[in-house]
Amino acid sequence: MNMKPVARERERGSAMVEAAICIPLLLVLMVGIFEVGRAYETWQVLTNAAREGARMAVMPTSDIDTTTGLIREYMANGQLTGAGAAVVSIDEGASINVNGTAVSASLVTVDYPFQFIMLQPIVRLVSPGATVGGPITMRATAVMRNEAAAP
Repeated sequence: MNMKPVARERERGSAMVEAAICIPLLLVLMVGIFEVGRAYETWQVLTNAAREGARMAVMPTSDIDTTTGLIREYMANGQLTGAGAAVVSIDEGASINVNGTAVSASLVTVDYPFQFIMLQPIVRLVSPGATVGGPITMRATAVMRNEAAAP
């Protein structure tokens, strides 16, 4: 009587082990793709909000409160829930170089605390103690030449 196991019997359970290894990695990859896409969308809204703020700041009749309000409104319209937590910095005394000449400009900087929703909890399942996917501060900056005051 031959007691040697058949090849199929030796491979029993290997599919389950492979799935147990691959499914968490696939889950982290998919969640990472979703979260990076969401982060990119947030960065685009911040960049556009800073640009709109800079456009407002260069006008001779603008003031800092109006410009800050416009930036926060743009962020809220872009579905950024923490628009009130954003730090908006407006420097109307900046300067830029145009054809070798320094000209007056307005510099608008928006710092926004971005929190990954799913990435960090999923990564912690795979690797306890990992810091991947922790909160970050996104920064968008726009600078534009100031308009000349109306005569």
